[in-house]
Amino acid sequence: GPAAMMSQRRLCGNLLFLLLLPKIALAFVPVVGLQRAMPGHRSNLSPSRDAAFLRVLSSRNPSAPRGWRTKVPVAMSGFSPPFVGSIDDGTQSCRCIIFDQKGKVVTKAQKQKQQIFPQPGWCEQDPRDIIDNVRFCIEEAVKDLQRLGHSVEEVKGVGITNQRETTVIWDRKTGKPLHNAIVWLDTRNSKTCEDLANAHGGRDAFRRKCGLPISTYFSGVKLKWLFDTFPEILAKAERGEVMFGTVDSWLIYNLTGKHVTDVTNACRTMLMNLEALKWDEEVCSKFGVPMSILPEIKSSAEIYGDILDGPLKGIPVAACLGDQQSACVGHCAFNPGDSKNTYGTGCFLLMNTGEKPSFSNNGLLSTVCYQLGADAPAIYALEGSVAIAGVGVSWLRDNMKFLEHAEESEKVARSVPDTGGVYFVPAFSGLFAPYWKEGARGAILGLTQFTTSAHIVRALLEAVAFQTADVVDAIMKDSGIQLTRMKVDGGMTANDVLMEFQADVLGATVMRPAMREVTALGAALAAGLAVGVWKNIQELEKVQSDTCDYTFFQSKMDTETRKMKKMKWEDAVKRTFDWVQ
Repeated sequence: GPAAMMSQRRLCGNLLFLLLLPKIALAFVPVVGLQRAMPGHRSNLSPSRDAAFLRVLSSRNPSAPRGWRTKVPVAMSGFSPPFVGSIDDGTQSCRCIIFDQKGKVVTKAQKQKQQIFPQPGWCEQDPRDIIDNVRFCIEEAVKDLQRLGHSVEEVKGVGITNQRETTVIWDRKTGKPLHNAIVWLDTRNSKTCEDLANAHGGRDAFRRKCGLPISTYFSGVKLKWLFDTFPEILAKAERGEVMFGTVDSWLIYNLTGKHVTDVTNACRTMLMNLEALKWDEEVCSKFGVPMSILPEIKSSAEIYGDILDGPLKGIPVAACLGDQQSACVGHCAFNPGDSKNTYGTGCFLLMNTGEKPSFSNNGLLSTVCYQLGADAPAIYALEGSVAIAGVGVSWLRDNMKFLEHAEESEKVARSVPDTGGVYFVPAFSGLFAPYWKEGARGAILGLTQFTTSAHIVRALLEAVAFQTADVVDAIMKDSGIQLTRMKVDGGMTANDVLMEFQADVLGATVMRPAMREVTALGAALAAGLAVGVWKNIQELEKVQSDTCDYTFFQSKMDTETRKMKKMKWEDAVKRTFDWVQ
């Protein structure tokens, strides 16, 4: 009857569907890999399940076209080879990002880093963990690249950008670290600073040579503390058995076997002559540093050596920049007066000053901005450094339990219209530019019974903006240039409350790029320039303008309110001075 015929048709239809299922599934194989690469799109498959699914489909369909069984067609991935890798080793996390020729992020892998706090004011990292994290991120980024159907051979070079000043020493023969890395914000060497200043004529004794004041911040002072504290390490160094480097040197050594650094990292040690771009014998002698332990200084964009093992074996490491200088290159701040501010663990504002170093009268640092090639001129910058920014939000989350996740800070801050008169000076490890007060300590002022945790969270965000405004004021005094707009980057820039208040307290426009990986992009651009992916500065600027679509935050605060708020902030800051004698 009709019912029986209908049942037979359903059965036939179901059998036909089952027969065609492998071919239908195979047709969608390219989409699986693509979903994981599309910005803002989440695949329902995990990376491991994704790969397993591909293997099952291939094995069950031996008659499928050979190319489809091994990789996704390149044209369908949406990315344009050749590619350039960027290793971004920051204070709180490590990332490996692969960019295409148009500056798009192809794949990214990230791993959080463990901080070690042995005593108040001390901060360390295990150098073995640093390189292990880098290797992990490289492996994961390359796996994702291959899932998209691309080969490692399409990666033409790798750039490195890193947390600066963090100090690593290791055994020349074994390659094993002799001490944990002492992180840039560590202040254990304050007595060392006092001794150096007293012995050599004050905190600015070496500024004309290296551009920097004597401070706990810089690698040379950390190295001297290590030698003073561990005479057995000094003895090994004097016998030529020790290697020293900032994090970039440690990574390049482990990846390529070469002991090198670049000018942007070397200039943060206090041991490099800023104009000669060479280690300064006199300064090294006064710091008690044997020059045999120092890495060779190179430009920021040249081939240092090929990677010796792992998924990127044979690919050259072709660029190296300190993270803040790398952000300048990522923003293509190639003209005198161009500036950027990075909001990461701390805040770092740099302004390009051209081919000659400019020395500050207002507490700023003179530094190398970049040198894009061995025969290219070095470009210099003035820099203002703020110790506590994103790490302050972490403190509110981890220590005070005001937040469950750092990303909540914007929502919590927006739940109140203002700080209720609260000012938060996060001088956890002293104050950097423009004050340079190592004895300052954190303070929250203006508390009343009305105050809630939301007011304190908002006050911390405003403190980051106030500290940046202090640095901007100093840069304008030194340069004579009125800042009307400022490019920004870093994780904290995702917080609109911070960006809005930053524009208000500066009385200037804040420009936030849609592509947030500007620091990593800078190292990739430099590496790509070194290996010929891009031919010149103009091509770098084209990539940057196509990639970094900016959102603009305009100032809405009137002049009198801005002046009043800044006066209260300055009063709060002064109350934190010399808490530690």
